[in-house]
Amino acid sequence: MITREEIANVLDQPVYDGDGNKIGDAKHVFFDDMTGRPEWVSVKTGMFGGAESFVPIRDAAMVQDHLEVPYGKDQVKGAPSVDVDAGGHLSETEEHRLYDYYGINWDSVLSEAERTDDGRSAAGTGTAGTAGAAGAAGAAGAGGAAGLAGTTGAAGTAGGRTGREDAMRREGMRGDEAMTRSEEQMRIGVERHESGRARLRKYVVTEEVQQTVPITHEEVRVVREPITDANRDEALAGPEISEAEHEVTLHAERAVVETETVPVERVRMTTEELTENETVRGQVRKERIEAETESFTEGETKHPRDDKRRGGK
Repeated sequence: MITREEIANVLDQPVYDGDGNKIGDAKHVFFDDMTGRPEWVSVKTGMFGGAESFVPIRDAAMVQDHLEVPYGKDQVKGAPSVDVDAGGHLSETEEHRLYDYYGINWDSVLSEAERTDDGRSAAGTGTAGTAGAAGAAGAAGAGGAAGLAGTTGAAGTAGGRTGREDAMRREGMRGDEAMTRSEEQMRIGVERHESGRARLRKYVVTEEVQQTVPITHEEVRVVREPITDANRDEALAGPEISEAEHEVTLHAERAVVETETVPVERVRMTTEELTENETVRGQVRKERIEAETESFTEGETKHPRDDKRRGGK
């Protein structure tokens, strides 16, 4: 169990589950108003620390330089989102939801608180105890950040607990009565992810190709020549009257198509990065501190215990 003295060592330190997986960083510790013991630690989770989950601190332990909790990383990140009021309190309903989520028996929590409250009560049965004093001031955590959350106790009763509406509370008061103002800062980062795939695919298509080529062929043409002195001897070389045949072979050209595969180009893919501007919007919370004054008439006195404290009874 984490003690009040160890809170300064817890804040802003990494939080791991039992399997050694980092869940996030511890940011705030919430105390039980009745017992004064630490009950919850809020853990900043997510890539940029944008989410905050509540984890029971009762079974947590400081291991070297980090806080170890007996709950899995996914279980902590899936814890229900709860609202913290302006005074830094968890309502009874919200706390009940968290206990149910982590499988912690609500009756056992009440019984433990009642036993502790009975031991601290200053009066017997039927007498109301005095209001709890303001909790310990925030101590500086790692890196100099103040983070120990003080609490103001609710009025105790000898017969048991009167309710847990103001069960959990955190403030920014320090021991020197100064108040620490904090604010959230938005951190923008980028992550690389697959946006698509590109591939080269080769396939075959058939195209019609048309080309005109000249072709030649032979045709028969009868040439008649008169008998002259130059050809008379050849004309009288044969018989005077006879039958005869003379054959001539004709030739013609035809188009012949052949295909040949030849390389024409090489194709490859490369990637190039293009930078674009994208506007990112988010919401951050900031704390504001205002001073409140109270005037008294002349001669009027006021006991310090009568001072109005935020979240007190």
